[in-house]
Amino acid sequence: MKIFAHRGASTHFPENTQSAIIAALKANVDGIEVDVQSALDDYVIIHDTYLDRTTNGKGKVCDFSAQQIKQFDAGNGEQVPTLQQLIDWNNNQTLLNLELKHTFELEKFATVLESNIANKKITADNILVSSFNHHQLHWLKSRLPWLKIGALTASIPLQYAKFAQDLQAYSIHIDKNFMNKPFVDDAKMRGLQVFAYTVDEVEDIKLMLACGVDGIFTNDPERTKHYLAQ
Repeated sequence: MKIFAHRGASTHFPENTQSAIIAALKANVDGIEVDVQSALDDYVIIHDTYLDRTTNGKGKVCDFSAQQIKQFDAGNGEQVPTLQQLIDWNNNQTLLNLELKHTFELEKFATVLESNIANKKITADNILVSSFNHHQLHWLKSRLPWLKIGALTASIPLQYAKFAQDLQAYSIHIDKNFMNKPFVDDAKMRGLQVFAYTVDEVEDIKLMLACGVDGIFTNDPERTKHYLAQ
């Protein structure tokens, strides 16, 4: 079962920051999941629409430039990273799951991915783009046919994983509370990887193993890896 560090190693470090990313890399995770949003002029790694919860700033992320956002404390004196910083820190060591939050200018985003691949900063195989906005995913898959996309859901649709197959997705990412064996079996029959979020408790890890999921997103990857090794 693959282990993805959810917003980096976010149990012990401020989420979506450099320290959380580096700690996840040191834990030799199979992937790192982060949240991508549009600032006025760049893409930044932050979860919420507003700055208020994870920084000492106030207001909407999309109303500030990346440089303005860097003035805010994202925890322990750290800055909110840009997408490019994240790619550079990762240095193609592991898969990056870029979850698009309120991201606009998808053409610019596609160009950033192409540019980083051309410059050998990251391989196509180490990029996975996920979103709850399946229109974004559909557009990106049309623009970048090689791109691995992950369809997010917090539900069990009547036709199970068909919606992800229709999107030509690589994976389906489902809330652990809606995970069950029939859903996993249906997804696998359709050739999809099944990843569950956010799985930290031992009881939940056991349930995901029993369901046969391919991977889990966890806030404490080192602890989760230790448990699975036992």
